[in-house]
Amino acid sequence: MRIATWNVNSVTARLDRILEWLESAQPHVVALQELKCTSDAFPSLPIEGLGYEAATLGTGRWNGVAILSRVGLSDVTLGLTGQPEFEGEVEPRAIGATCDGVRVWSLYVPNGREPGHAHYDYKLAWLSALKHTATAELSAHADLPFALTGDFNIAPRDTDVWDITLFAESTHVTPAERAALLDVESVGLQEVMPRALKGEPFTFWDYRNGAFHRGWGMRIDLVLANDAFRGAVRDAYVDREARKGKGASDHAPVVVDLDLP
Repeated sequence: MRIATWNVNSVTARLDRILEWLESAQPHVVALQELKCTSDAFPSLPIEGLGYEAATLGTGRWNGVAILSRVGLSDVTLGLTGQPEFEGEVEPRAIGATCDGVRVWSLYVPNGREPGHAHYDYKLAWLSALKHTATAELSAHADLPFALTGDFNIAPRDTDVWDITLFAESTHVTPAERAALLDVESVGLQEVMPRALKGEPFTFWDYRNGAFHRGWGMRIDLVLANDAFRGAVRDAYVDREARKGKGASDHAPVVVDLDLP
């Protein structure tokens, strides 16, 4: 089974690129983030034309998550248990589903903006809710391979950003964020580390200043998995090619190949 996670930075703006990638990469399950559309506006028909069912959670211009599957889609869960609000809204940032016996979540963790900002506190509270949700999920689906996938907006290690000295006052690398990520992992999850097809295994490059071509990237799109999932991993890589060219997302897909019974 091939499972991928990809922040597409607008599913409608990126639709042609997404369809092209689905046809070439042939994933069985894809977790999408940053849809930037409502569930009703999600382009289901062209995606279904490639054989995928879609479970979506989107409420408008920002955020939004989905899971695409061509191996079945059941037990869909929308949102986290106890998910905090931001400015009076529970944002569409988490969706889970079971796909042919594998439990997968698509997550778009809040950015945090900057340390000390209300959005930063919201990010830490959101990660706490993710930990509690993962604990319950692992108990409820104890016999299934299980993975939290998506844009975590956290670089786990200093080597996961192109120049750590430039991030001293920034989000994504602060001790509190990294501690919160480790707290999520502590419930029985461990990261699946992808290989790079070229250069560093970064997953995000800003559109500005030629960052992609200069290698100024970050690894913030992650797969956290239980032992049953990790034990089946045959390969994991960042599909850097999908970041190239006109109309690309600023993120590249992370792809995991599983060898399941």
